Amino acid sequence: MNSYTRRSFLQTTAAATGAVVVSSMFDGRLIKFAYAENAGYFEREFGISDALCHEILAKALSKGGDFADLYFENTIANTLALEDGKVNRAYSEVELGVGIRTVRGEQTGYAFTQELTKEAILVAASTAATIADSSAKKVSTIFTSAKTRNYYPLNRLWTEIPFESRIPLVQTLNDLCFALSPNVVKVQATFSDEQKRCLVVSSDGGKFEDLMPLNYLLASVVAEKKGQRQRAYYSRGGRYDFSAYTPQLVNFVANESVDRVLILFDAVSPPAGEMPVVLGPGSPGVLLHEAIGHGMEADFNRKKISIYSTMIGKPVAEPFVNIVDNATNEFFRGSINADDEGSPGQSTLLVEKGILKSYLHDKISSKIFKVKSTGNGRRESYRFAPMPRMRNTYMLAGPDAPEDVIKSVKKGIYCKDLSNGQVRIGEGDFAFFVTQGYLIEDGKLTAPIKDINIMGNGPKVLKNVTKVGSDFKIFNGGTGYCGKNGQRVPVSFGLPTILVNSLTVGGIKSQEA
Repeated sequence: MNSYTRRSFLQTTAAATGAVVVSSMFDGRLIKFAYAENAGYFEREFGISDALCHEILAKALSKGGDFADLYFENTIANTLALEDGKVNRAYSEVELGVGIRTVRGEQTGYAFTQELTKEAILVAASTAATIADSSAKKVSTIFTSAKTRNYYPLNRLWTEIPFESRIPLVQTLNDLCFALSPNVVKVQATFSDEQKRCLVVSSDGGKFEDLMPLNYLLASVVAEKKGQRQRAYYSRGGRYDFSAYTPQLVNFVANESVDRVLILFDAVSPPAGEMPVVLGPGSPGVLLHEAIGHGMEADFNRKKISIYSTMIGKPVAEPFVNIVDNATNEFFRGSINADDEGSPGQSTLLVEKGILKSYLHDKISSKIFKVKSTGNGRRESYRFAPMPRMRNTYMLAGPDAPEDVIKSVKKGIYCKDLSNGQVRIGEGDFAFFVTQGYLIEDGKLTAPIKDINIMGNGPKVLKNVTKVGSDFKIFNGGTGYCGKNGQRVPVSFGLPTILVNSLTVGGIKSQEA
């Protein structure tokens, strides 16, 4: 086994070889992807053999426990930002280490180390083992690699892309934003990418190795008009190959970000109070994620924190409402080939025809609820133990034409985009800032709006969804993260156009740049 330290690893770059050709649809075009073979990376570069994993797991279960697992990670991330026409920020980060977990019932013993030496890992395993105090448990002598589809194939490793190749992206994005309007006075263009390799090995004989890209392109734009300043931003991203960042995509990000800032000069503050609210397709799905989705994570339900803890099999919405949490949408931020416990990625039906059908489970909750894991055991990095987390969470399309949903409202607001959500998980109470929206007057979209929040209760909102449009869309913005218990993981969300009969609309102070 090689004795790699964090410092020595930073000085060593390993080139992966081997390629497999697959096909996938991207932006309506059939593209062939070739991706580096995942299997064996940690053994080749760090000497992490099956025999060593068996020894470490045996140490983790030396004092008993239900099961144990290992999570090895090597992540290389890059960020490049251009402001005032110059690159003002450029850096790379490396994460390398392993987390060892021992589970007994609902209790978890966890330890991690950045040193991938046998001695350091065994010390960490001994620490994790202290959660139990009985006789040693046996570990499987054979590890079987899980077979899954690849939902984010790569033509070329991100670590093989020269850093300077990212500069034209941010430079072009900057120049386009300024060219689109004389009112634009400041632009920050950012490109960020990471490549994560992970290996999960469990005491029950499971093994899974993955190569996960994650990246985005973002423009933050400040515009000035008649002494007034406004700021807006837009990003696109996901688990893409570098070839996805075409001139067309860069142009789209520039136009969208500039359009979003310029419309604010004409926006008005709507009246406050209770009123019908139409949520548009795509990004307003963040409300579904935050105010409703968290309440369906199994750990909140086994602890009786969630309002949904006694609702399996009961109606939580109208019969035309269907909600899924899906790991298998190609290229989206929340997509995973397998979760961080090695359970294959899958789609989980949470609400079917208005009935709550399932929670989101990891291995611990699935044993307690006596069901199969839904593949939702996720973690931020090797420094953390996994827990139930969402992936791509969205409401499916319904029976109504989106224009009919809007026409049904005499006086209310239309939300095109939301941000800055604040939610109480247990109760489901929330508040979201409306970054883009319009007044609805006599069934028509009229003036753009600004400086408002929408507030309500997630479970009540779900019950008050009275129309669901046919225009379902998943949000493909590039910076969606979900925070929980001090960890963040990449996610996405989606929605068709929906009508919520009543929400509280409240004004806030102007957030001008």
